[in-house]
Amino acid sequence: MELSKKDKKTAREIIEAGLQKEFAKGLFDADTILTEWKNKAIDNREAYYSLYKQIASFDKHIARRYDDMKGSTYLFIIAAQLSDGIISENDLDEFSEEAIQAIKLISAL
Repeated sequence: MELSKKDKKTAREIIEAGLQKEFAKGLFDADTILTEWKNKAIDNREAYYSLYKQIASFDKHIARRYDDMKGSTYLFIIAAQLSDGIISENDLDEFSEEAIQAIKLISAL
């Protein structure tokens, strides 16, 4: 499906908002590990490996989802964000009805 200029603009805004939420979650997860380390709940080695593993895993997730983003992948990215609960169906209100149906169809797969 080819998106209209308005739908492309809406898609970029929604994707950016979702990406910011994902970054916040990644930082929160890293902070949780560091808080455990600061509270001496885990030792230095365990904290380092946990933090490294969390950041590496998160980076791979972000790269798979958002690298090489272009107009033809906008709907797939938004559908993935919707499936993961990063955005809600209310966030789709600015799209055309055709785009909303395509996103919901893709997210259901």
